[in-house]
Amino acid sequence: MATKHTPHDDTTGQIDTRLLLQTLTAVKNGDFSVSPPVEWTGINGKIAKTFNEGVERKQTLTREIERVTQLVGKEGMIKDRVSIGRVEGAWAETVENINFLITNLVATTHEMSRVIDAVAQGDLTQKVLLEIEGQPLRGEFLRSGQTINTMVDQLGAFASEVTRVAREVGTEGQLGGQAQVKGVAGTWKELTDNVNGMATNLTNQVRAIATVTTAVA
Repeated sequence: MATKHTPHDDTTGQIDTRLLLQTLTAVKNGDFSVSPPVEWTGINGKIAKTFNEGVERKQTLTREIERVTQLVGKEGMIKDRVSIGRVEGAWAETVENINFLITNLVATTHEMSRVIDAVAQGDLTQKVLLEIEGQPLRGEFLRSGQTINTMVDQLGAFASEVTRVAREVGTEGQLGGQAQVKGVAGTWKELTDNVNGMATNLTNQVRAIATVTTAVA
């Protein structure tokens, strides 16, 4: 008499392919709440165990990404990184790539913040480094860095010219001095024009006074 086997009997190696397909489909669609029956034994049990471990690892990675996104992206805890324990292969590469991305974003943001903080304190000697840890900035990182550096240059040029005109006109009596800041527009141009207008008015007033004084004398 032939032996009768169940769908998950060790001796046949058969497996409930329909149930396994349903589980795989659910996971493919992002539903990690399903899994093959844990009561499967033998080779089928090993398949179920391995499958469930893979899904659990994927869930762990997903939770870690959500956690780090909250801490780094929203709460500003920039030293936190993704960690799912001791892993190898593509799992390790995925974790490494995510952390590399975070590190680059944080390093670039920190560098720009450093220069902006320096400007806020009146230090116009600082510039955004366009190469971080041996890697040149690219794309939007490079554009933002160059924009900040241009801003610092314009601030420096404006401050230098205002200081020069104030010294020449106000201290040394060299009337007619004008600030020259190249390549400025918008508010920068308005500020330069206002400084020059003030210097011109002072010059005209002093010369008018000198003319009247000479006439009286």
